[in-house]
Amino acid sequence: MVENNSKDYRALLAGYVDGELSDEERRDFERELARNEQLRDELGEFKKLKEVTGMVRYADLPDEVWENYWQNLYRKMERGFGWIFLSLGAIILLSFGAYEALSQLFTDPTVPLWTKLGIGTAGLGVVIMLVSLVRERLFAYNRDRYKEVNK
Repeated sequence: MVENNSKDYRALLAGYVDGELSDEERRDFERELARNEQLRDELGEFKKLKEVTGMVRYADLPDEVWENYWQNLYRKMERGFGWIFLSLGAIILLSFGAYEALSQLFTDPTVPLWTKLGIGTAGLGVVIMLVSLVRERLFAYNRDRYKEVNK
């Protein structure tokens, strides 16, 4: 282990290579680097490792495999049911949260039933519209033609 005043400079290697050290840490590390040959060797190895791992990419599946996958009936049903259950779950949780927030209103016997029904129905409508809006925004974001251009 490379030490100077019991400081472990090896732990700073990744931060130095990635440019994540503060100015003080970087200057301290570079001073130690200038005097410590073992640390310079480790830094060289670390830079080589970063270069190699930076070039690693996952092998992509051929297009015909993906076409078969996307045409699969099970896959289509799976996504549809997933969105249905996600939407229902969000509606139930948000409705319960709204009910809890307004529970005193709903349990107050002096408030007329038609007022409770009106507020409850409007609240449920807001929750459903909110879930629908989030789904629509996710749908639009995933199909944004210019998403890669803006980056």
